[in-house]
Amino acid sequence: MVPSNLGEEMSTELALPPEWEDDERMNFLFSDFKENRDVSTTDWDSKMDFWTSLILKICRSRGTVCVHLQELNKIFQRKGIMPLGLATVIQCMARCGKIQRESEFATNVDCGWVSWGVGLLLVKPLKWTFSTLLGSSVVTLKELFVVIELVKEKAAELLGVYRSSPVANHSLLSFQELRTLSSHVCVDESTLCMALLQLQREKQVTVSLHGGEKIVKFSQPGQNHVSPVSDVDLGIYQLQRSEGLLEERVEALGLEAEKYKEEARVLLREGKKSQALRCLRSRKRVEKKADHLYAQLENVKGILDKIANSQTDKLVIQVYQAGVSALRLSLKDVTVERAESLVDQIQELCDTQDEVNQILAGGALNSTDADTDGLEDELRFLLENSSLDEPSTLPEVPSHPLSPVRESGSLCDDLLSALPSQPSLLCSNGTLR
Repeated sequence: MVPSNLGEEMSTELALPPEWEDDERMNFLFSDFKENRDVSTTDWDSKMDFWTSLILKICRSRGTVCVHLQELNKIFQRKGIMPLGLATVIQCMARCGKIQRESEFATNVDCGWVSWGVGLLLVKPLKWTFSTLLGSSVVTLKELFVVIELVKEKAAELLGVYRSSPVANHSLLSFQELRTLSSHVCVDESTLCMALLQLQREKQVTVSLHGGEKIVKFSQPGQNHVSPVSDVDLGIYQLQRSEGLLEERVEALGLEAEKYKEEARVLLREGKKSQALRCLRSRKRVEKKADHLYAQLENVKGILDKIANSQTDKLVIQVYQAGVSALRLSLKDVTVERAESLVDQIQELCDTQDEVNQILAGGALNSTDADTDGLEDELRFLLENSSLDEPSTLPEVPSHPLSPVRESGSLCDDLLSALPSQPSLLCSNGTLR
């Protein structure tokens, strides 16, 4: 229920647009819409955009996904005046698909009467009339509308909370467990129901009723959609419930046994030995009961561990089967005979290549030997001729003793005497040549 002074308190909870303090502008925005939009398209659209964005903003700030006209009139009350065109805004948002009647949203989870039952299961109490179900254009004051954009956001948050929680490995959750788990995301039960219906639309959640209790099953990571609730899921759910109850009972018995122990100590200090003995007997009886329940708890945990291991084995087998199928497809056109034929062909080609290489290598070797022999003969011939034609450049070793060293002057005389005589330039008749 919205308080009557919520419109005055809204300014402290929500950052309002600057126009809210402009009386002239707000008088225009609080006025009713023209019957024909074509009269003033700009004014109509600006007013519609203002209220549409403000409705989304107020709902997001409050964490809700549903609104009704009476609530909006109280929220947007300004100086004792309520907006006159909010009914038109709601009708326009409904035509554009931005909001949807709660009844239509609940029944249109999917085609068919089964999903209609899911809507009935989640949305209570139901006070829908046939005009509501048929989509009447009249907007009543208390008729709830679901904001599609916000419910999608809330559904994504809810799924993320579940997958990051310690109970993410539980295939089934009770509705009350989920309500406690998502209390910081969904402000009330109605918001939680709308988020579950959106997840039901996206095939990420299935909700069913078993033994008078609403059960919720989420899709697991890697799954495109949630699988139906099976007998195995219900069996595991019962075992997990039993595990939780046994743990609570064992813990309570442990506290009770400790209480008897403390009472016995106090009575013993007071000298009441007989009463202290009775407390100890009660403590022993409680401890025995706790041990019995603890043994049952261990059995339940062992069964759950075996189930978890079997599910892991099942996944491994599925992976093996997928691998075998893929290998079979990859070896579809491969046979042993074909492989042997290919190996023989490769061997024959290798042998042929080796023979070619040997032939080419042998021819090159013979020609090289012949050339080498010719070159060696030519080199030997050149050596012999050079030894006969060229005189030795070194003087012969003298056989007689060397003459003593002469003076520099005599050495010059010897050099001059060794020079040839100057040719004569006169002819026989005494003239120059």
